[in-house]
Amino acid sequence: MGILPNRATESGSDPAKVVVCSAEMDGKNKLYFGDNLNILRDCVADASVDLIYLDPPFNSNANYNVLFKEKSGEESAAQITAFEDTWQWSLEAEAVYKEIVTSGPRKLADLVQALLSFLGRNDMMAYLVMMATRLVELHRVLKATGSIYLHCDPTASHYIKLLLDAVFGVQNFRNELIWQRTSAHANVMQKFGSVHDVIFFYSHSEEFLWNQQYSPYDSQYIETFFDQEDESGKRYFRRDLTAAMSHASKGQIYTWKGVTPPPSRCWAKTQENMDKLEAQGRIHWPKKKGGMPRLKLYPEDMPGVPIQDIWTDIKTMHNLSAERLGYPTQKPEALLERIIKANSNEGDVVLDPFCGCGTAIAVAEKLKRRWIGIDITYLAVNLVQRRLRDTFAEQLGPYEIIGAPTDVQGAEALKKSIRTSSSGGRWTW
Repeated sequence: MGILPNRATESGSDPAKVVVCSAEMDGKNKLYFGDNLNILRDCVADASVDLIYLDPPFNSNANYNVLFKEKSGEESAAQITAFEDTWQWSLEAEAVYKEIVTSGPRKLADLVQALLSFLGRNDMMAYLVMMATRLVELHRVLKATGSIYLHCDPTASHYIKLLLDAVFGVQNFRNELIWQRTSAHANVMQKFGSVHDVIFFYSHSEEFLWNQQYSPYDSQYIETFFDQEDESGKRYFRRDLTAAMSHASKGQIYTWKGVTPPPSRCWAKTQENMDKLEAQGRIHWPKKKGGMPRLKLYPEDMPGVPIQDIWTDIKTMHNLSAERLGYPTQKPEALLERIIKANSNEGDVVLDPFCGCGTAIAVAEKLKRRWIGIDITYLAVNLVQRRLRDTFAEQLGPYEIIGAPTDVQGAEALKKSIRTSSSGGRWTW
């Protein structure tokens, strides 16, 4: 189980954030209002999630030097509001650090001690401590066949990768994906323009689910590799029609149209299938007499170019995009579609513990996945609910909101916490 006790049930906790639930999906998707650490521990069962996507909040726009400024720990606990993602070193962050060191997984405990020695007690270290304890819970709820994608920017990505290595294992690192989120920044302030985010992809084990994703061929690729034209002017690619003799069956060893493969090779197809391809006009015959025939492959015969680890084809939404909801860190649906299709199938469970405006949730619903969303701000929970209703209408599957106030006392507590937030206070974690 987790490192820390569930503070949501402690005396004096905000009633609006007390969540009562079971750790079962019970046929309904779940949208939780509250602290994701407590909700993960109390509401999400071991090895129950197929895919995790998270885009944790971080104040990357703050002055870099300020993030590393030493803090005494006497300030209020690190907190978050709907549009403010600042984490601060505090007495509570100190307590979480000590819990990790004394009770956490050994490799993670050793790592956070080394990070504290290097970074000191500052906002960056508070952020890493917050992430460390949550990654332990995310590892627990992920199936052995599951995967996790963590979205961040270069300000803290190198530290986050160390945490992921410690929790998920170096052997389960799959990719560091570079997403070019914008084309250019004019005001670069004596440095190269920063136009990308980082997405780390880890699996829980070697036996993880993987659906290869492809991008369409562009005109340059077709001109380069589909270098032949048929009678109608359609371009095609030539593929070898032979196979290694070590894998040959009796039906693959023959002479066809006067041509016999080299001694170490045999035909890849039976003579009957070769005749069918010839009748369909799918055989390329070289001009040189005695040359080996090849299979004609057209662009529509092939799935496309396998997606690589630099993503330049998915752009941030422009201000007039139909997807735009006014949420400052909103990601395009195409980005989440690629991730969800690659590492889950219909009916699988997708979890986003920092769901914000709910892009991962909306895409999971569209792709017929089950889903769990968590956010600590009621504004976000309300926005996700409205987005689901407006997007799917009567086609929306069953889901429930858990943790939102259901009585006058809870509503008054929520109203008070929102008023405190808007006047400069912050949510605790």
